[in-house]
Amino acid sequence: MNLTPILLASGSPYRKQLLQKIFDSFDVAVPNLDESPLPDETPLRLSTRLATEKAEALRPRFPTHWIIGSDQVAMRGETRLDKPETRRQASQQLAESSGQCVTFYTSICLVTPTGKKQTETDLCKVYFRALADDQIRRYLEREQPYDCAASFKSEGLGITLISRIEGNDPNALVGLPLILLTKMMRQAGVEIP
Repeated sequence: MNLTPILLASGSPYRKQLLQKIFDSFDVAVPNLDESPLPDETPLRLSTRLATEKAEALRPRFPTHWIIGSDQVAMRGETRLDKPETRRQASQQLAESSGQCVTFYTSICLVTPTGKKQTETDLCKVYFRALADDQIRRYLEREQPYDCAASFKSEGLGITLISRIEGNDPNALVGLPLILLTKMMRQAGVEIP
């Protein structure tokens, strides 16, 4: 049973499902933010800034909650891979990722009711297999990953598109690094479980 009021600062159903692994109950609210990168902002700074801004934006409405903000930035070399808006964009992203490495920066920010803040980032490298057009088409038809960075949904059929993953926490790839969150909560005085 969780006595500490927790708030997930996200509208992502994937983050909500992940947080349910460690908390029986929590609140969810969606911060209204412009997520555009700043000029010359690195992927690490962008993901950290957005995770922090998401958590801090909801503090006035939820002053007694422990607030969790998270953000993910996917990069293939110097190219940022956002959530695709169309099937065509998703197909192009995956075709260009074929045989390549995509790095996912997943940042998390925990803000306590006293305003104390912790931020951390999980780095995960995903190595895509060489993908044929028909493989990409079948994947997109089945998964429809249009709400996923880089058009990649590792918790589903997307796992078949890759040859390996390098990282510390498979949950981070889905959008919420639970290993880091658990560590941060313990450091702040909340034991899980």
